[in-house]
Amino acid sequence: MTPPAAAPAADRPNGSVRVLPPSEPPFTVRRPRERTFHGDTFTDDYEWLRDKEDPEVVAHLEAQNAWTLDRQEHLAPLRQTLFDEIKGRTLETDLSVPARDGDWWYYARTVEGQQYPIHARYPVAGPDDWTPRVLEPGQPVPGEQVMLDQNAEAEGHEFFALGSLDVSDDGTRLLYATDTAGDERYTLRVRDLATGEDLRDEVRDTAPGAMFTPDGEHVFYLTVDDAWRPWRVWRHRLGATTGSDDVLVFEEPDERYWVGVGLSRSKKYLQIELGSKVTSESWLLEADDPTGEFRVVWPRREGVEYSVEHAVLPGSTGEPEDALLILHNQDALNFELVASPVPARGENITPEAAAVVVPHDPEVRLEGVSASERYAVLYYRRGAISRSAVLQLPASGPVTWDFQEISFGQPLESVGAGVGVWEQPNLKVGYTSFVTPSSLYLYDVASGERTLLKQQPVLGGYDAGDYDQRREWAVAEDGTRVPVSLVWRKDKVQFADPAGSADPAPAEPAPLLLYGYGAYEYSIDPYFSIARLSLLDRGVVFAVAHVRGGGEMGRSWYDDGKLAAKRNTFTDFVACGRHLVATGWTASDRMVADGGSAGGLLVGAATNLAPELFAGVLAGVPFVDALTSMLDPTLPLTVTERDEWGDPLNDPEVYAYMRSYTPYENVADDASRYPRVLATTSFNDTRVLYVEPAKWVARLQAAGAPAMLKIEMSAGHGGVSGRYSAWEQVAFEHAWTLDVLGLAGL
Repeated sequence: MTPPAAAPAADRPNGSVRVLPPSEPPFTVRRPRERTFHGDTFTDDYEWLRDKEDPEVVAHLEAQNAWTLDRQEHLAPLRQTLFDEIKGRTLETDLSVPARDGDWWYYARTVEGQQYPIHARYPVAGPDDWTPRVLEPGQPVPGEQVMLDQNAEAEGHEFFALGSLDVSDDGTRLLYATDTAGDERYTLRVRDLATGEDLRDEVRDTAPGAMFTPDGEHVFYLTVDDAWRPWRVWRHRLGATTGSDDVLVFEEPDERYWVGVGLSRSKKYLQIELGSKVTSESWLLEADDPTGEFRVVWPRREGVEYSVEHAVLPGSTGEPEDALLILHNQDALNFELVASPVPARGENITPEAAAVVVPHDPEVRLEGVSASERYAVLYYRRGAISRSAVLQLPASGPVTWDFQEISFGQPLESVGAGVGVWEQPNLKVGYTSFVTPSSLYLYDVASGERTLLKQQPVLGGYDAGDYDQRREWAVAEDGTRVPVSLVWRKDKVQFADPAGSADPAPAEPAPLLLYGYGAYEYSIDPYFSIARLSLLDRGVVFAVAHVRGGGEMGRSWYDDGKLAAKRNTFTDFVACGRHLVATGWTASDRMVADGGSAGGLLVGAATNLAPELFAGVLAGVPFVDALTSMLDPTLPLTVTERDEWGDPLNDPEVYAYMRSYTPYENVADDASRYPRVLATTSFNDTRVLYVEPAKWVARLQAAGAPAMLKIEMSAGHGGVSGRYSAWEQVAFEHAWTLDVLGLAGL
């Protein structure tokens, strides 16, 4: 599949004469609605666009979309070139590294020309077969059994997404759940892998994350409430044709909490986990008693978060004993790791009763722990870099909690040690950077030896030595140092004094794309991107502003960019942009700001603060009408988000604070000097509703800003489905970016 080319001249109106699209966007009718809260009245001219069932709304969105596509018609050849470059660098027929579970090795493969992966497996050679077979792309796999071909399942649908995928312990049945609308409501089915036929079991409107119990007789799944919050856990017995007889196992009425269900790696415990933005709670049940009653591990305490991992540790008698490794932040801002016996039925434990094994460190943010029969892995970040460390568990005697860090020696890298199934004797370690394609190693815990299993192929002769990466530090308004990561192609950026300094300044400003997110403690770690190469090879520098609100520098970094400190996120981003201009990396007329979802809020707010700083703003599914959404508790996700943004409905100070920064309300009356704006969205998005960017673009256009809206009419929050469609979307955005930067001719 390729992007549609421009219509040939003969197909255009008036024969061979090209009719230029109108220079002005479709007029958006103003229908003022007054909104009054806490003594403040705001006149909202475009709230009428919220009614997605209104044919006039749909027609207007389609007209905006058509106008955007017309205005971008001159970039069609460039879009095709960019699409071809992404496609040409990607090994389209490829396979993932197999992962063992039980008597099978499981993997996914892709086929040239097909949008979606195929899920398959082959049998293990024997009980000691722990090294995955080297599979050659495009070659038959001996003993392969195809379990699920997503391409076949997606046939006849404009959108397709897989929400759950699980195989029963005995390997005979496949559980899968699909969404064909983009609204994140999945239909759950079970397939007999011997016959390839689906059983009569079918449950509609489930959330992602369904799973078999180890006995293979039951399925646990989740459903969402009207606000799209997973809040109920159900148990389905195989053989039931519908969900009408399913048993409600758990319900969380507090609208701040999301619920999840899973199985410990040891497969000994079923786990229900629930959490708000600041509080969490875990419940356990022996997996061999799936119809029993779950019991809480630590009763919830407001503001305390924790996660639970089952491990088997040497006991005081020398015999192995079940234990829980618990990562928590009770009186430990950056979290600490404790070990505790598993609570008996009818009992629970408290943080104070557990033994500290990795104490709190103000410079190290502990993020997770995984355990297997033989080792434990600790995940953490230090110095704005994510890290992993491993500990081999002794067969007897006390455990010395001395984790050994795994590093590849690069200043900017992402290392993730993956724990496989419980019995697996080795680790798989993933490694990447801004210049290193994703690589997967087999890691021998005892010796530290690494064996490369697979590196992401990059066709066309990619050489990592042609590119470079660097970390710089901007200074925010309050004096805080904010990390900025940069990657560029060496022969496209010349430096003033390459030999005289460890970090020389560029000789002249380069075109630059500045990306940011800054919310939910989500960190933007170094990662490789094939699509990004098309920008780098044209001389664009890619930069990431690791602003507060993210988690790069620990929990305090997050706390200093949320609630009443949210403006720090936006001023940090502006400070990063100004730093890059001041140090010669770029110039204001050569820089595009980029952010999606909460990152769309970031770039939208930064545009209002410093419109002169950017030449363009790319905002994907942007949360730009945040105050309106947070004032309506009936909207999806609003109540659960109050710990992140505050409660403007009931708190006048929160209302006034959000009113001061939300992008939609703060567009300047005269926005004619604003940068070019491209907002992208999806009609069926349930997380950031399409109406937010639609209203924002309408207000920008009315104020004279050069703003455009591109909307997918059959997609969700993640955008279009299918890899070729996704490449088309990336090509569209990259072409627009290059056009803004004056590089469309390259």
